[in-house]
Amino acid sequence: MGYDLDQFISDCRSVLSRDSGPAGREQVRQNLERLLANKDFIEEYCGDSVPRGLKVLYEDPKLGFQILAHINDKARVSPPHDHGDSWAIYGQASKYTDMIEWTREDDGKDPKHAILKPAKKYRLMPGQAGIYQDGAIHSIDYPDYARFVRVTGTNLDKIDRMRVDLKTGEVEKMYAQRAT
Repeated sequence: MGYDLDQFISDCRSVLSRDSGPAGREQVRQNLERLLANKDFIEEYCGDSVPRGLKVLYEDPKLGFQILAHINDKARVSPPHDHGDSWAIYGQASKYTDMIEWTREDDGKDPKHAILKPAKKYRLMPGQAGIYQDGAIHSIDYPDYARFVRVTGTNLDKIDRMRVDLKTGEVEKMYAQRAT
């Protein structure tokens, strides 16, 4: 029996309780690659018979991290964006995802405008995982039927984030969803 979701969750809890910083996150990234090597996990949570959409596989009640499965039908290119005060680890389950990490060329003083340039480009293939630390600006591009697992430091719907329109440089704040 391969490394499974329950073991991954337990390891995430253990690692992030000891070290929630970059070194701990790197251990989570490595463990996600171990999980993605389990064909039974891939079939159950990311296989062709899994309903399309975003599925929360786990949310830790104490530490707040989330494990999500992205089961996509259609290709998508995201605008450059950040995850606010959270980190994110993307682990490829099927197809591929092209990742771009961006740096700001401006001084960041204008909250409504940014000038970005690509700093690093790479392709995640099945079984590979990449990490973005807090506030890292990145974009993703994947084909039809790509699937990936994403681990985030918190529920991203609960924190402010931003995205940048590459053509205009306009920065759009994405605000935390508020309960009504």
